[in-house]
Amino acid sequence: MNKSIIRYILGHVMMIEGLLFLLPMVTGIIYGEKEAFTFLSVGVASALLGFLITRKKPVSMVFYLKEGCVTTALSWIILSIIGCIPFVITGEIPSFTDALFETISGFTTTGASILSDVESLSHASLTWRSFTHWIGGMGVLVFLLTILSMTGGSSMNLMKAESPGPSVGKLVPKMRQTAQFLYGIYFVLTFIEFILLIFAGMSVFDSMNTAFATAGTGGFGIKNDSITSYNDAVKVIVTVFMMLFGVNFNAYFFIITGKIKDFFKIEEVRYYLLVILVSIGLIFINIIDLYPSAKEALIDSAFQVGSIITTTGFSTADFNMWNSTAKTVLVLLMFCGACAGSTGGGIKVSRFLIALKTIKKELHSYIHPKSIRKIKIDGKPIEHDVVRSCNVYLITFFCIFIASLFLVSLDNYDLTTNFTAIAATINNIGPGLELVGPTCNFSIFSPLAKYVMMFDMLAGRLELFPILILFNPILWKDALHTNKNAG
Repeated sequence: MNKSIIRYILGHVMMIEGLLFLLPMVTGIIYGEKEAFTFLSVGVASALLGFLITRKKPVSMVFYLKEGCVTTALSWIILSIIGCIPFVITGEIPSFTDALFETISGFTTTGASILSDVESLSHASLTWRSFTHWIGGMGVLVFLLTILSMTGGSSMNLMKAESPGPSVGKLVPKMRQTAQFLYGIYFVLTFIEFILLIFAGMSVFDSMNTAFATAGTGGFGIKNDSITSYNDAVKVIVTVFMMLFGVNFNAYFFIITGKIKDFFKIEEVRYYLLVILVSIGLIFINIIDLYPSAKEALIDSAFQVGSIITTTGFSTADFNMWNSTAKTVLVLLMFCGACAGSTGGGIKVSRFLIALKTIKKELHSYIHPKSIRKIKIDGKPIEHDVVRSCNVYLITFFCIFIASLFLVSLDNYDLTTNFTAIAATINNIGPGLELVGPTCNFSIFSPLAKYVMMFDMLAGRLELFPILILFNPILWKDALHTNKNAG
């Protein structure tokens, strides 16, 4: 295992995070807050330590998928540990466990919070919470690929380990250019939403934080009631952009290159939009009696569907009060998730498509045992390895889900609370139902349960295997063997 390149990349990640602390620092200075100095101090320390680590450049810049997974998992853990330090130092979240939970929730774009009074935080800390969503949405390693040149297929291995979805491909010949292209789309969409929110009546500070949280499909609000108190124009804008950020970013390549028809030919996008429309209709029918007007019911229906399927987690209503049918639709959307290659979480629409087509193929083979049928997406046959990886992913996902549910149940809360708490964290959504509903938070859980959910948040964001590989004894035996050979 090429440990020197792992160390080198981790050093760059620490340097980048040190620079990222500048935004909350500047925000704190603008509002005259003492917390600005904390973010500056931690940022300088992180950048300096990262610089020292990268002083020794690796002999080889080539590494494989194994190194890519280890690098990705360790990067997100280090990002979260360093990122939570300002909360602890300022005393705004004095408990390290709670601060780490909040920060992991931010970077993984989950949006599950342990805070009961968000508005009591400083502007600097509010900015950092929302900014962690934006950083984690596209991934800090994807950003690193835009500035760091790597050899051969190393960039692809790093991209595969961090990018959500069954497969990762190049939009342009070089992976570095692909990463730059994806970040370009990400930045432009965020900026457009930021401007539109200002025109809709939001303050610059509120618009910036809401745009960050929407773009990363994270959902940390800066108000205790999330988005509820804002006007309808804001709610509509956020709804539209949540859904846009839930689309596979590769699909936007067709729009930019003038191939708009090809955009709608993408099977995953079509089914993603279909699920959204059907879900809005079902929920609207079930909650219209609870609202004074059909317009308000439609806005809340569309908003919550967009928020849950893209795993953003914003709320405009206490959907705990909706009937069981409406809540069931939302729980199903938690697992569905957005498109592969988007900033959204969940299992992903493409995996469900592949799973359903696999079932159809198996049923057909019972009727025609000698027939040979290929599973196709967008008219192209899917490789057996992709189908196999999707099946393994689903099995692994539900194994982790069941184990997590059991461990969290030791806190003795009701089944709905426990079930939706795990669903909300492993799918990177944020709010669940009952005691973890949109008007509640996750502070009720024990430290053990919180660490279980922290693991779930990281596993869900990193598509399970990059984080699981750290627990494989073979990996560390291989690393020890490499050390002995080097000696």
